[in-house]
Amino acid sequence: MVDLKPGWAVVANDGRRLGAVKAVGQNFVLTTRGGRSGDLYVPASAIANVRDETLYLNLPKAAAEEMGWEQPPRDEDPPETGREDDLHRHV
Repeated sequence: MVDLKPGWAVVANDGRRLGAVKAVGQNFVLTTRGGRSGDLYVPASAIANVRDETLYLNLPKAAAEEMGWEQPPRDEDPPETGREDDLHRHV
């Protein structure tokens, strides 16, 4: 996702513009919300395509606005290590 640039349009799969790229993280794109307050942290898994300086999402605008993406992503939890992990490991 390093090729994405701030200012690029973010468009839902129903053709409606969600906003614009504000910043790019490793697993998300911080997106302004055109006409609404606050930003959205759109996960990389919601991006269907990138073409002509536009990010296309794999869901409609209304769904994207209801996903709870207003909160920043949590840091990944460090893996637990210990003998219990070996009991549940499948080989």
